[in-house]
Amino acid sequence: MARKSHRTDHGSTLVHPEDRRDAARRARTEVAFEEQAVLGALFGEFDANLVQIENRLGVLIAARGNKVVIEGAEDDVARAREVLVSMHERLLGGQELDSGSIEALIALSNEPTLDGIITTEASGPPIMIRTRRKTIVPRTAAQADYMRQLASRDIIFALGPAGTGKTYLAVAQAVSQLITGSVQRLILSRPAVEAGERLGFLPGDMKEKVDPYLRPLYDALYDCMPPEQVDRRIASGEIEIAPIAFMRGRTLSDAFVILDEAQNTTREQMKMFLTRFGQNSRMVVCGDPKQVDIPGGHTHSGLIDAVARLNGVDGIAVSYFTAADVVRHPIVGRIVEAYEGAQA
Repeated sequence: MARKSHRTDHGSTLVHPEDRRDAARRARTEVAFEEQAVLGALFGEFDANLVQIENRLGVLIAARGNKVVIEGAEDDVARAREVLVSMHERLLGGQELDSGSIEALIALSNEPTLDGIITTEASGPPIMIRTRRKTIVPRTAAQADYMRQLASRDIIFALGPAGTGKTYLAVAQAVSQLITGSVQRLILSRPAVEAGERLGFLPGDMKEKVDPYLRPLYDALYDCMPPEQVDRRIASGEIEIAPIAFMRGRTLSDAFVILDEAQNTTREQMKMFLTRFGQNSRMVVCGDPKQVDIPGGHTHSGLIDAVARLNGVDGIAVSYFTAADVVRHPIVGRIVEAYEGAQA
């Protein structure tokens, strides 16, 4: 039977001693946002963004004018407040806000260093990548570490499932360095390999056969740079997109080089690619060791072999991502976890 609380003549409430512990777990906080011009985007159509936070964190959120009241468990209220403040800061900074970015901020709010990751660093500037079309900030702690490496290391291996931003962030960093003149060329490559398919089954000349395999790289480029600039730089040779077979015999100097889907390289291909490294260059090798589709009976991935050989070598960094770092729709992370659990 529930115990009743009693209100005194002075307006305070007398709580039964056994209820105090439960009451202490509940919290209520109010957040006021001064920049009212962004409130519509902050709350979302029909308060959809607030509902998303409520559903994910188990809190109650009420918007009254420019103020938001959050109620729920103490830890969840603190996380919800942190997410809302971060959403507001993104909007003020001119960044986009959608359900995916909100989901990422919710996931990141469970990290103790959210403010340090997104806004300031104790010993340096904010972690971000600026391109012509947007400013990109990390959505997870793993992305923050990866972005630090992209800005400082010569060769970076990025390992993890789809949707964690491995290739996208690498392309964004490459575009940023190309725009600022830190490198003269941007070279994007990947093995022309897909599960159960071969190039010979596709119509057209070599470019028409290869382009479908390289489509994700084009998509990332167009997201970071106006399409007309991408096309112009491709035509001039500043940006080159080609299968890994086209890298043989070259020395890639003054270039930012990205190899995507590297788990589908053989040992020989990976060695060939890595030894193309030239002066004033940077290489990023992205792949998911659990998604190997090498044809022809090959069982050893060049990516797995290279990481085992080179991890710890001076100038080389390895970034690891998990299903928790997936920044696409949250169901993608759950799918990855389900498949990884089945393989365990």
